[in-house]
Amino acid sequence: MSKFLEPIDDFKTVDLPEKQLPFWKIAGPGAILVGLSIGAGEIVIWPLIAAEYGASMVWAAVLGVFLQLWINFEVGRWTIATGETVYTGYSRIWRGFAPLFILLTVVGWIAPGWARASGLALKALLIGPGGWGSDTFWTVVTFAAVALILFGPKMVYKSVERTVELLVAIVTIGLILVVIAVGSLDKWKQLGDGILNVGHVAEGMTIKKLFIALVFAGAGGTANLFYTFYLRDKDIGMGARLPSLLNPLRGRAETVPATGYLFEDTEENQQRFSAWWKYIKQDQVIFFWALNTVTILLFIFGALAVLHPQGIVPQEGQLIYDEANILKDIWGMPGQYIFLLVGVATLFGTQLALVDGVGRSISDIIYTNFKGAKKRPLSWWYLLIVGIWIVAGCVITFVMEQLKVSELGFLFNAAYMGGFAMALYVPLTLYMNRRFLPSFAKPKAISTIMMLIASAIYIGFAISSIIWEINRLIGG
Repeated sequence: MSKFLEPIDDFKTVDLPEKQLPFWKIAGPGAILVGLSIGAGEIVIWPLIAAEYGASMVWAAVLGVFLQLWINFEVGRWTIATGETVYTGYSRIWRGFAPLFILLTVVGWIAPGWARASGLALKALLIGPGGWGSDTFWTVVTFAAVALILFGPKMVYKSVERTVELLVAIVTIGLILVVIAVGSLDKWKQLGDGILNVGHVAEGMTIKKLFIALVFAGAGGTANLFYTFYLRDKDIGMGARLPSLLNPLRGRAETVPATGYLFEDTEENQQRFSAWWKYIKQDQVIFFWALNTVTILLFIFGALAVLHPQGIVPQEGQLIYDEANILKDIWGMPGQYIFLLVGVATLFGTQLALVDGVGRSISDIIYTNFKGAKKRPLSWWYLLIVGIWIVAGCVITFVMEQLKVSELGFLFNAAYMGGFAMALYVPLTLYMNRRFLPSFAKPKAISTIMMLIASAIYIGFAISSIIWEINRLIGG
């Protein structure tokens, strides 16, 4: 393997940049992660669970978001301290993690469930689910929109941030209107009871289904690791010492450093790190944990109030439209269009952030680790990976549509694969931060304990799922 991989340079020693701007002027990275988080897990997977099982499993959604808060803290810790992506940190532990994380990213996200669901939602909004055009056609439309957003402006990050923030605002306002339309004290009590019903597993809920639900309460899979790129491009912490990703179609791309920095253990650097660490906590608690918890509960509440009482468990491609139709009975056409708009904004925001994050992840790993890769700029690799991803997504959607495989199959498999990735990278991130960072920047007791708990949960579910699969195969 070593003949294909470049050696990774040691850290250079420089002072940590000073935090000069207030939080609200540099907010944004956490908001993009929310855009990822309110995708299929919130609008598809958890409403389906609520439609089928009621509110009894809501505790798992709340737990999933809370666990991912601590994971994101540690991803952020590495990037503000070193300026490196977490993928480079993993490669410092073992070079084999470079090709392994490319494989995990491809296996986890290659089936374009969000793109297909996004296309179906757009179709339902514009002409109804039974209208003209195949799933593939509407998927191509959404991918074309993604390409325009990513490769229109000069700075890739700014266009993604602004688009996702707008979509998150549409989703949040739309959900509040939906809840006003269908809300009742009885449903709120059911939701509250479900949050407190910790450990309850509804009859018929398999270990695989529960693992999927837990993983996609939040960003899920390798999507949590995308936070590392948003911090760098926002010039947060040591990320300010590395250039942002430029659109190669809008200007001359430059070679960028593949590795990062460490800082000396001085009082000034300690104060600067503390200021950046406070930023990470604010960013994640306000945007990721609070906003994500609220939106996932609102989506669940909508299904609990609209679908569950009528015994409706939506079929493939119908979830958003079924909820919208019932809202039409309550509020008329405005109710229907509000929810369809929420569906489009939610799924397209996830699709955009995923294509961007996958492109960044794979291009970063290739550029940093593989021999000869630096002959091309990082932005060239990003353009290549995103282009391949979009074309592959359209082709796979066409093939799966011919084989009559639903978008729900795409989404559930992505969550399943993502869960196994989390079982690997959660303990790995904790180990990396404790091994390489200066002593005052290492995770303290509470962060270490929470990461160990998260590691035990994801590893436990991964092992249990493997055993469940083996038993199912033997029994079948």
